[in-house]
Amino acid sequence: MLERIRPLALLLGRIVIGVVFFAHGWQKFTVMGLDGTAAFFDSLGIPLAGAAAPAVAVLEVVGGIAFILGAGLPVFGPLLALNMIGAIVFLHAGNGFFVEKGGFEFVLTLAATSLAIAFSGGGPLAVDTLLRRRRASAPA
Repeated sequence: MLERIRPLALLLGRIVIGVVFFAHGWQKFTVMGLDGTAAFFDSLGIPLAGAAAPAVAVLEVVGGIAFILGAGLPVFGPLLALNMIGAIVFLHAGNGFFVEKGGFEFVLTLAATSLAIAFSGGGPLAVDTLLRRRRASAPA
């Protein structure tokens, strides 16, 4: 039974985390705007805030879509985890653990989940898995 549920659990996890990243990245483009995001990053002391803001926004949008599809997981998982570690260092660490006080529990969870998804293989319902199967069955 566990083997039947595992693919659906991995798919659900990828979709949920992917949507969260996508929404946060999209917000940087639409709600705050890249200039507003850059100004916010600058106020936090993030180096090269003007370049970091669009880079983070693109990473979160593209990485979120990649998680949903299960594509490029070994690349996007660590990048998104590093992104969340940056959020912890520059914004959340000084606020303690709990999210209601601006703490790092949520972004820590996103970082750890990103790594878990990255190295899970994505499950049988992932583009990465389908590509691996196709390469393995292709004649040499």
